[in-house]
Amino acid sequence: YKASRFSPLMSVVRHTVITLPTPVNISTWWNFGSLLGVCLAIQIFSGLVLSLHFTAHTDLSFYVVIQSFGDVYYNWWFRALHANGASFFFIGLYLHVARGMYYGSYVFKEVWSVGVVILLLVMASAFLGYVLPWGQMSFWGATVITSLFSALPIIGGDVVIWLWGGFSVDNATLTRFFGLHFLLPFTVAGLAGLHLFFLHDQGSSNPLGVSSDYNKVVFHHYYVLKDLVGVCFFVGPLLGLVYFNPWLLGDPENFIEGNPLVTPHHIQPEWYFLFAYAILRAVPNKLGGVVALAVAVLILLYMPFSPQTAIKGLSFYPWGKALFFSLIGVFILLTWAGAKPVEEPYVVVSQVLSFLYFSYFLLIGPLTRIQDKLL
Repeated sequence: YKASRFSPLMSVVRHTVITLPTPVNISTWWNFGSLLGVCLAIQIFSGLVLSLHFTAHTDLSFYVVIQSFGDVYYNWWFRALHANGASFFFIGLYLHVARGMYYGSYVFKEVWSVGVVILLLVMASAFLGYVLPWGQMSFWGATVITSLFSALPIIGGDVVIWLWGGFSVDNATLTRFFGLHFLLPFTVAGLAGLHLFFLHDQGSSNPLGVSSDYNKVVFHHYYVLKDLVGVCFFVGPLLGLVYFNPWLLGDPENFIEGNPLVTPHHIQPEWYFLFAYAILRAVPNKLGGVVALAVAVLILLYMPFSPQTAIKGLSFYPWGKALFFSLIGVFILLTWAGAKPVEEPYVVVSQVLSFLYFSYFLLIGPLTRIQDKLL
């Protein structure tokens, strides 16, 4: 009788965070789902506060952002939290994706596909938000990235003009970027709910890659407390960065107002886009570079359709583990290469690393299948 008194909404919450059956052997690597939820909440809340004092206009945006530091009570804190929160959001995203690749979570096709869409939307929202302060790197980053669409055959030029809202990156571009940056996080939140729905419908994976249907515990209080500890370890460094060195991860060029007549010596995006930027620059052909840039992320959608192994995940595949950790190294080196100028030897290094990056997705399936046959 008491259970029937729960409203439908409270019933959903109860089954999601209290009575949800959860595998008893999942490790700390499964904490990043809840951490990403916390990051999303931080970004939405701090973004809403910042939007109250922002003016989307090319003549005003840069000065409004600077002026609000001193004139609006604690606005500097929300700005630093929002900027650094984006970096921590991507750290969590990349680790979450890496855990899914290592432990074979991509076999849950619906969960994985929605997760990749969330990753794409978060990347789009981060790019749009980076343009809003209208600093030098913001302006030229928007110009370079939107110009990539001109590589599309036939319609490329029209697409770029449509994105700009004119014949250059100007006030119309900034206005629509602000609107999209405001709306996309709520879309991400809705997709995160769908992601959780599919996850709870299909069940979580576990480090051993075996069925855990007969060995589960309720989510609360076992994993609620575990996730809260993870949140403390994750949010602690974020607040430390906000209070002690808030602009450590920023680009000094972005403290100069955007000027279409002065091109920065080296245009580069934020660190979390550098791996894709290095892949883009590694291809001499413009259209080929755009395709490689898109495929660098979209190739994650191929994972559920890659050759499946006898045991889910790579825990029991030494060759597969070696290849996976090689991919992690390649990813880090691509991030390093993307921050370097477009000159030798960095171009050749980026080309080699890009080849190794894409090779992983082609080799991991056959390599683990060979080991299955040997065993």
